[in-house]
Amino acid sequence: MADLLDWVSLSLVPGLGVTGLGRLVDCFAGANGVLQATVKERSQVGGIRAEALQGLADVTAVRKRGEQELERLAGLGAQAICLEDQDYPPLLRQISGPPPVLYVKGRKELLESCCVAIVGSRAATSYGHRVASSLAHDLALQGVAVVSGMALGIDAFAHAGALSASGGTVAVLGCGLDVVYPQQNRRLYEQIRECGLLVSEYPLGTRPEGFRFPARNRIIAGMSYGVVVVEAARKSGSLITAEFALEEGRDVFAVPGQVDSFKSAGAHWLLQQGAKLVLSAADILEELHLCKGLRRDNQGEPGAAQQGLDAVDAELLDLLAMIEPYAMKRDALIAKSGLAPGQMAEFLLRLELEGLVEMLPGDEVRRVGQEVGKKR
Repeated sequence: MADLLDWVSLSLVPGLGVTGLGRLVDCFAGANGVLQATVKERSQVGGIRAEALQGLADVTAVRKRGEQELERLAGLGAQAICLEDQDYPPLLRQISGPPPVLYVKGRKELLESCCVAIVGSRAATSYGHRVASSLAHDLALQGVAVVSGMALGIDAFAHAGALSASGGTVAVLGCGLDVVYPQQNRRLYEQIRECGLLVSEYPLGTRPEGFRFPARNRIIAGMSYGVVVVEAARKSGSLITAEFALEEGRDVFAVPGQVDSFKSAGAHWLLQQGAKLVLSAADILEELHLCKGLRRDNQGEPGAAQQGLDAVDAELLDLLAMIEPYAMKRDALIAKSGLAPGQMAEFLLRLELEGLVEMLPGDEVRRVGQEVGKKR
């Protein structure tokens, strides 16, 4: 516990950063050594900003901030994991400049899982939504934990797809664990918190700012054996994630889209650069030698993933037809549909992500948007 406190305390020092902390830890043989060193000894280490050295001068105050952070985490049922902890994700530890501390909430055992990232456009098409959900669902059925960034679009559908298979999913946040971003994904955040894992390198209360997301993307890539890009424009944060993956020797996969779709231009560019083509989860599992029996279907026949997706989509449409345009209780909908509560929660989440229903206070739901049967 003392070592964890030292790591957390150091990670909170303003201006120190991942690189500066790494240099000090290397020089003084551990986090505790950094705090035991004198002001003069620390000042002799190259590449440490004056702001950080000043912040380290009062070691008692530094440790006090660390203690307060750990207490706040405990109050939320969350915890911190440091780079030296045996629970630290093994693949992430191997990257250049791994985050010294991770804050986690949920199923911590997912950190040791075989992980594959699925990323893509926030403004994805319905095709992208279907593919991301289907791939994640089939990967989760094979015991693979699906990693993404809980953004709108592809990220959200990847998480939801894994949850629909009662599988593991990891959301890497570009803000503190206690900050829901984007707000439209609040229900997804709550489901991942309960059934998956939330991960952040930022202390509690940290607000989402643009510069934090590339750093988040390096964690998504670093935790994963491979990164799958479903839909992405030519200039996209998803390509940054793919670049991080390549730098760390991880596999990059891409899903083809319509040849004239600018939303797939980034994925097509990756394919031109040598990314591995993905038509089904089997392509990913086989390339990474993770296949546990997921069958590759013959060309020209519907794949297992698509067949499963069609069946789920039919059930979703049946459920949507039962939801009124005015508020109705979830329990009444469960009784009307005959669905189990867990399956109802998963289906409502997917319908909410599609913008077809609105979840209301008091555990109520209503239909919004287009009428059932209209093309989107």
